[in-house]
Amino acid sequence: MLQRVAAIAVPGVSAFELGLVCEVFGIDRADTGGPTFDFTLCTPEPGLVPMEPALAVDVPAGLEAAAGADLVVVLPYKAPYGLPDAAREAIRAAHDRGAWVMSICSGTFALGEAGLLDGRRCTTHWMYADDLQRRYPTADVDPAVLYVEDRGVISSAGTAAGIDACLHLIRRELGAQQAAMVARRMVVPPHRDGGQAQYVDTPLPCDADTLAPLLAWMTEHLDAELSVPELAARALMSERTFARRFRAETGTTPAAWVTRQRLVRAQEMLERTSAGVDEVARASGFGSAAILRHHFARVLGTNPQAYRRQFACTDEAEAAADRMSVA
Repeated sequence: MLQRVAAIAVPGVSAFELGLVCEVFGIDRADTGGPTFDFTLCTPEPGLVPMEPALAVDVPAGLEAAAGADLVVVLPYKAPYGLPDAAREAIRAAHDRGAWVMSICSGTFALGEAGLLDGRRCTTHWMYADDLQRRYPTADVDPAVLYVEDRGVISSAGTAAGIDACLHLIRRELGAQQAAMVARRMVVPPHRDGGQAQYVDTPLPCDADTLAPLLAWMTEHLDAELSVPELAARALMSERTFARRFRAETGTTPAAWVTRQRLVRAQEMLERTSAGVDEVARASGFGSAAILRHHFARVLGTNPQAYRRQFACTDEAEAAADRMSVA
């Protein structure tokens, strides 16, 4: 049973993520039927711990508080601070004795330093996913999800995804009703659809060397066929030469590049216009709403309706999202 929770704060700890964990596990919600945890914030050297940005928190408890915890939470920390040896040992010891270990955002790097990512699926904020994979090549880093649970270790993506991970663990240990109660008090959804791929800013290369004019033309004609034979002819190359040149200059295939560009166009239309899903599918080159939904699910881990509800940034688009919700 999840009861005792210890969160480790080291110098440079991120203020928001620290507050997030305190909010989830440090508040007595018994008055509304929610769970109450024995929560302790601890640190290798008790006293004032500097935070980012430009704050400090008084942490009176040492790492002995983590020794008997059912869950040890690893908070992110910023350079130039590193992970103290004592914190690394406490994280490893918690895992070895069978406690849950959970990282928030870039706290996943501390799991790597503690040796907990070898052969384990994990995630972190999408901006740091490539660096995490380089540092810990035996880890299976998934940059597209909000959180991952793998053999007693939970890692989460950026910032708010830490809430998702915390609610997941409460749901797993205490049941859906208790997780919903915590979510209701925090005014957040008990479970979010999709993954962090829908939040990733992925600029597409249009500054290729010899193919730059063609790429610009393609982005203006996404609703056209854009087959390799047609594109190769427009580039005055053989199909084989064109395919090889395209990969060399863009890092991907023509089909994958076009699909990603079409997704970006569809995302923009869902965010900024009130166009229906069928119209968005036609204008972005997918042809049908079914094909658009397929690519949204495969690449972004969500659907067009949910995406519009999340990211609509005009009154028109928000009204369209409301209509789709009612429908």
